[in-house]
Amino acid sequence: MEGTWERWKNTSLLLTGIGVSNLGAWIYLIALNLIVLEMTGSPLAVSVLYILIPLAAMFTNFWAGTMIDRWNQKNMIIGLDVFRAGLIGILPFLDSLLLIYVLVFGINVASAVFEPASIVYMTKLVPKGDRQRFNALRNFINSCGFILGPSIAGALFMVGSPSFAIFINAAALCISAMIILFLPNLHEQGKISDRIDIHSVIQDWKKILAYSGNHKYITLIYILFGGVTVFMTGLDSLEAAFAIEVLLLDESTYGFLVSIAGAGIIAGSLINAMFAKYLKINMLMGLGVIGTPAGYLFFAFSTDFTTAAIGFFLLTFALSFANTGFLTFYQNNIPVEIMGRFSTIFGLIEAACIILLTLIIGIAAEMMDIRLVYIVGSFLFLGLGLFSNMLVQGKKKRKYYQLNEG
Repeated sequence: MEGTWERWKNTSLLLTGIGVSNLGAWIYLIALNLIVLEMTGSPLAVSVLYILIPLAAMFTNFWAGTMIDRWNQKNMIIGLDVFRAGLIGILPFLDSLLLIYVLVFGINVASAVFEPASIVYMTKLVPKGDRQRFNALRNFINSCGFILGPSIAGALFMVGSPSFAIFINAAALCISAMIILFLPNLHEQGKISDRIDIHSVIQDWKKILAYSGNHKYITLIYILFGGVTVFMTGLDSLEAAFAIEVLLLDESTYGFLVSIAGAGIIAGSLINAMFAKYLKINMLMGLGVIGTPAGYLFFAFSTDFTTAAIGFFLLTFALSFANTGFLTFYQNNIPVEIMGRFSTIFGLIEAACIILLTLIIGIAAEMMDIRLVYIVGSFLFLGLGLFSNMLVQGKKKRKYYQLNEG
């Protein structure tokens, strides 16, 4: 009974810490957009904030995995929360756009390290048999932040200002760090050298590439599901323009459409959490990777708010299955000792593909009809999904999707 209570307490604390941090991140993002827009009056200046995210990932992923796998992940998570809180707290005092970009880049670098470090830590903390339910609940909490964040930001703007909302985010990160303090220290001393230099980074790259060559199926699935993020980011860059210029929705209606997308991922995450024992990992992944592009296609062919809303709900509902299944597959098949290096090295490729595809889609949308670009992109996405589903449903590969208690 004590073991069960301890396990429940630890997972609850971790989910709470993640939830507080994620909620604050949405408030920060919206507030920062308004600050930069008010300062410059330029939508392009706001767009640069989004380009800085994959750029920070590309800059970071060369070396971050080496650090994550060698250092104490719990201490890293706490330190990164405090570091981000400090930089975010400085932002409202800056009147230079260049300095804002520099600090935002630093915040994104810390976030790029935080994400894989937190996954390594939660993989160590959560037993194998509990991971699928935990990942579903994590999806649920993150999607609640997606829904509640903009609403809370709007309320904060009414009683204060975007700068006040920024300070709230900094406080949320500090609260998240304090919650993580109560979790156990799971770092194993002496498994690999703590030393980090260019030689150790090169050796780690060689080790991960050798591992990938020896485990081609796992690596291929990881890359294909990374393609889901790439296609989604590229298509999402046209989302607002499509809704407003093609469907002729006003901004408030578009905001309601985004809320419906949040409801879809919440519904999907709840179903995943409630029926975790009955849903097979490969079925989750297959449903998700086909249903998500199907939702984009529904949106691409929509002519009014109702059909667009159905497409938004479908794509995020399916995405919750893809996210839960893929993260559980990843945690169960990649050794935790190399997880940080594996995810950051392949995350580098993903970030480069995101930038490339987003640029291609953006240029194509300037030269051609937005709906045509969106439809073509969605069909290519569906092709990726069908191929991925074929691979994950193969009978000879079922051993990779077994969910044993542990």
